[in-house]
Amino acid sequence: MKRQLFYILTLLVTTVANAAIGDWKIYLSYSDPQQIERVGEQLFVRASNSLYLYNKADQSIQTFDKVTGLNDVNIINIGWNTAAKKLLIVYDNSNIDLMDLQGNVSNISDLYNKIMTEDKTINSITMNGHYAYLATNFGGVKLDLNKVEISESYMLGLQVSKIGVDNDNIYARTAQNKTYKASLSSNLIDKSNWAQVTSWPQTIFSTDNTAYEENIDLVKTLQPGGPKYNYFGYMKIHENKLYTCNGGMWDTRKPASIQVLDIDKDEWTAYSNEGIGQKYGIRYYDILTLDVDPRDSRHVMAGMSAGLFEFYDGELVKYYNNENSPISFVDGLEGHVNYQMVTSLLYSKTGDLYVANSESINNILLKLDSNNNWTEIDKFNPTEGNENLKFMSIDSENKLWIYSDYWNHTAVYSYDLSTDKLTEYSNFVNEDGAIISNVERCYSLAEDHEGNIWVGLNQGLFVLTEEYKKDPTKGFYQVKVPRNDGTNYADYLLSGLNITAIAIDNANRKWIGTDGSGVYLISADNMVEEKHFTASNSPLLSDNVQSITIDERTGIVYIGTESGLCSYHSEATQANEEMDSDNVWAYPNPVTPEYKGMINITGLSINSDVKITSSNGTLVAQGRSTGGSFQWDGNDLRGKRVASGVYMVNTATNDGKKGTVCKVVIVN
Repeated sequence: MKRQLFYILTLLVTTVANAAIGDWKIYLSYSDPQQIERVGEQLFVRASNSLYLYNKADQSIQTFDKVTGLNDVNIINIGWNTAAKKLLIVYDNSNIDLMDLQGNVSNISDLYNKIMTEDKTINSITMNGHYAYLATNFGGVKLDLNKVEISESYMLGLQVSKIGVDNDNIYARTAQNKTYKASLSSNLIDKSNWAQVTSWPQTIFSTDNTAYEENIDLVKTLQPGGPKYNYFGYMKIHENKLYTCNGGMWDTRKPASIQVLDIDKDEWTAYSNEGIGQKYGIRYYDILTLDVDPRDSRHVMAGMSAGLFEFYDGELVKYYNNENSPISFVDGLEGHVNYQMVTSLLYSKTGDLYVANSESINNILLKLDSNNNWTEIDKFNPTEGNENLKFMSIDSENKLWIYSDYWNHTAVYSYDLSTDKLTEYSNFVNEDGAIISNVERCYSLAEDHEGNIWVGLNQGLFVLTEEYKKDPTKGFYQVKVPRNDGTNYADYLLSGLNITAIAIDNANRKWIGTDGSGVYLISADNMVEEKHFTASNSPLLSDNVQSITIDERTGIVYIGTESGLCSYHSEATQANEEMDSDNVWAYPNPVTPEYKGMINITGLSINSDVKITSSNGTLVAQGRSTGGSFQWDGNDLRGKRVASGVYMVNTATNDGKKGTVCKVVIVN
């Protein structure tokens, strides 16, 4: 399969929209250079398991990812083949890409797709003519880079770390430091033709690191912009900035990561994590949660397993633990400074910070008010299994919504901040009233625009309606979706999936992240699966989704996965209460002959009626807005491309207001 790597989008976009609806964008880290392959004046760099090209001649940088044409993520090895004039790209799942200097990408997915009991990990690359030999954990693979195919596979039953080739023989070095040899003229597929040897050519397994050694200093100073780490387990948007952190749980492999994307400038800032652990004698890793002070966006609070951390302008200014706050140790681990769990944080509009001190020996719900006074909220009994608490938001009724994902007591709570009343919802049923068994984890919680609360469990997606809120015994239920196939059968919405993330867009649609099944977009009435993105049918980086948040201004959906961050530009942009020519735009505009995509009209009111007419009043298209947007394919009601001319976008709202809000110029 071949694809053009360099993606060119011929769109004229206004300043309110930097990308077309339907576009994807990838945000990968390039902070850690790992390999450099030199091709003349060009340097292919593998950094943080991603790929970019630096051109010494003009000092330009080109990044490569799934949007630009690559077929996978998490690159573990690259190698330039001079004879074939192609870059070999190896991924951690044994998928393989070939890329030439003209930007064409070919995929060799045979090994990736092959079902086998042996470990398929590729350990190293050796070039020989227009062939590439891959050392694997089952033996080796020979690639013909001209034909773009696997020529041979060597099932040796050996964990081969390196392959060497000379004029007559091939050598395989194992992880156990044993070397095997076979004649190139023999049947290499036959394992019996490989014999263990005690001597071999001195340089047969040597690696040329010249390109790396000569260029690493240059590469470190000239890198693509992007995040420092690919950790996005928790995200939120505040004042046109995307705040992110690890969002994991006690993962010592991940350095503490707080990263901020200035959305309008497309610039990343990473908070320093140097020296904090040493200063306080703690393990400073894996930030679990954060929130931004609504009174001052430079003021950020972050929580992790060792306590609460206060930042100002990206610098740590205070560390809260058992010595200077009510934050206390995990029950049974008293005195262990690394176990003062702060699993969730949430600011109220007035600047009160709610803190979940999960698994604590004392009260696990705390408040640090706007005057820096602490209050312990005695509402949760740790012995009941409510250890791992997470916050959703404070709703319009001044209720703080909280969920517990502890396996022994999965529940959702509303805490009325005005009356100090706590209500528990721990029943999960289907729409027929049957109790759902094996509910062990609550991963996510979101409120839609109608006041319904949606919860993501290990058994699927459930909803708590306004009616059911009044009777906690009813609890959350699964929505039944008719099949509409002529039968009376129906299915429960996303039943059985691990729902890890929920976000509601401007059109009241539900963006659902899962562990293992990608991202679903569910219609506002919950009856239609409008989209289902996976790593195989879209640029989504992984089917294991950790977090989702939406920029309401633009409709851009940010998706944090185990392999990094990507975004999708949805059509549900922010709606306007009043529509006129000053706040409604169409793009591209004018529409040039070569453009065949959708024409996007933004700035509309929610659920407004849209009619597009020619200059003489002929109706050519009509429909309703999604959030604040409407899309037109440039065709008339019969599906034929409209003639060149000026077309009027006419709208009507539910309260009867009508008028022409913008014009679109079509040039054929």
